[in-house]
Amino acid sequence: MTNSTLQKQLTLLLATGFGSGYAPKAPGTVGTMVAVLPLLLLQQLPLWSYGVIVVASCLVGVLICSKADVYLGSHDNKVIVWDEFCGYWITMFAAPSGWIPIVLGFMLFRFFDIVKPWPVSWADKNIQGGIGVMLDDILAGILAWSCINIIYLFV
Repeated sequence: MTNSTLQKQLTLLLATGFGSGYAPKAPGTVGTMVAVLPLLLLQQLPLWSYGVIVVASCLVGVLICSKADVYLGSHDNKVIVWDEFCGYWITMFAAPSGWIPIVLGFMLFRFFDIVKPWPVSWADKNIQGGIGVMLDDILAGILAWSCINIIYLFV
């Protein structure tokens, strides 16, 4: 196996959320479901470590998604779900632990990722390449994070 073949396989493995993006229906939702598993590990870390890993995942995601666009021959192909992983992890940053926040964060993130209110819709339509693939989900994650924090501020 050549280095370029290995690089392509590793890139697509990550970009597709370890294959979850190949789900025949709702690959973004399935990818977000799979992102819960690493979230359970992230939540065990100190908050600063969680933050560093999420920022690094987003930055690496720009490269991964850019290369995946080339390998797949289309921009933001539906099988690319690394952006959903990162967006969901942003949603859950500093969220209370437990299954209720996990499900609430999941629902909020999927809502903002599917409905795409401004500025999510602007990023989705106007930014190309790996940054474009990642940015709309990062923004959806920030909106969902804001909502989950507002909800828990008053609960």
